[in-house]
Amino acid sequence: MPGPTVGPTDDTSTAAASTPAPAPATGRTRPGWTVIAVLGGLTALGPLTTDLYLPGLPAIAGDLDAQPAAVQLTLTFSMFGVAAGQLLFGPLSDRYGRRPPLLVGLVLYTLSSVVCVFAPNLSVLIAARFVQGAAGSAGLVIGRAVSRDRFQGVALLRFLASIALISGLAPILAPIIGAELMRFTSWRGTFGVLTALGLLLTLVSFGVLRETLPPETRDGGGVGAALRTMRRLLRNLPFLGLALTSSLAFGALFGYISGSSTVLQHVYRVSPQTYSLLFGLNSLAIVVMTQVNGRVLAPRFTQRALMLGSLAATVAAGVALVLLTTVWDFGLAGFCPPLFVMMGSLGVLLPNTAAQALGLVEPQVAGTASALLGTGNFLCGAVVAPLSSLGGQPSAVLMALVVLVCGVLATVVYLALCRPERMRTAGG
Repeated sequence: MPGPTVGPTDDTSTAAASTPAPAPATGRTRPGWTVIAVLGGLTALGPLTTDLYLPGLPAIAGDLDAQPAAVQLTLTFSMFGVAAGQLLFGPLSDRYGRRPPLLVGLVLYTLSSVVCVFAPNLSVLIAARFVQGAAGSAGLVIGRAVSRDRFQGVALLRFLASIALISGLAPILAPIIGAELMRFTSWRGTFGVLTALGLLLTLVSFGVLRETLPPETRDGGGVGAALRTMRRLLRNLPFLGLALTSSLAFGALFGYISGSSTVLQHVYRVSPQTYSLLFGLNSLAIVVMTQVNGRVLAPRFTQRALMLGSLAATVAAGVALVLLTTVWDFGLAGFCPPLFVMMGSLGVLLPNTAAQALGLVEPQVAGTASALLGTGNFLCGAVVAPLSSLGGQPSAVLMALVVLVCGVLATVVYLALCRPERMRTAGG
């Protein structure tokens, strides 16, 4: 029995936007949970690739006779790979359809994971991690493009929320699973698990996912056409504003992720177990609010209202963090609640930003648009992440300032470039 088909709807006109498209002859109007689970797994591949092996970093330094700072490059180059890979796989999916580039990316991911397992030295491991990140980004960027092929507006938000329900668990569970794996195997074994996951996703994607971008709607240009499309999108001020807003929001998120471990354990003296619990609770906030956004808030409020509300909450959380680390000192009890609010606000801000940005573009360039969004997010995260540890010492004040500055800049950019009249002109 064939798997459920995720076919595109005709949403290129006002009539199509207001009238439900007929069901495809061979599928259903709404994707089944099998498709949602696969797409959720594909988007979760990035966090799993980043977080699963982190407990093994000290062991990597010992086994490969490398400095801990040098071993950190395996994480940095993986993030750069994710950013660069999206710029490759996004345009490829617009030209050749969603399935072929996705499957190629998954095969490369699996092979590069094998190289990580048997890496004889740190240089080989770093190179393999870059390829692994770039190949794994195919699932992230193409998953968003598939969502845009099929839905728009509130329906797109609900679909993204369903995927996020699965993918959002990855950053919560990955460090825990990685730590448990290290009890039974070496760091090479964690990459063995990633190899098995890549192979599983390759086989399941081949059998379950159907093409969502018909040949007649594909972008037939080459590299030059892709570059022209990127330039056109970046000249679209509302799209640029939403892309920058998303990137800065990711900056706040990565500022927290990169600084929370040292700040909570060294400044507030919590145990590794307590840190894992707090990290999990904060990650749960973003997962829960993504669901609330897609299923409760989106049908009742405009996207602009949700954007402004979540931006205000992010800025308020940043202000509270700065005050509670400079003026007042309530210890851990005062430091954690604003972080929880910040993470919850990002659960509303990030999916609305992505949905609005993808809603401004034609389906045949959704892959390129998704690539620009994802690349901006990870580049901003890579740049911002070290700022929480400037000077070499963990600082709660620096982490708070990163969150606040990113939140304020995201708000200014959104208000300046995404005015209602511009959004209407651009098609949003």
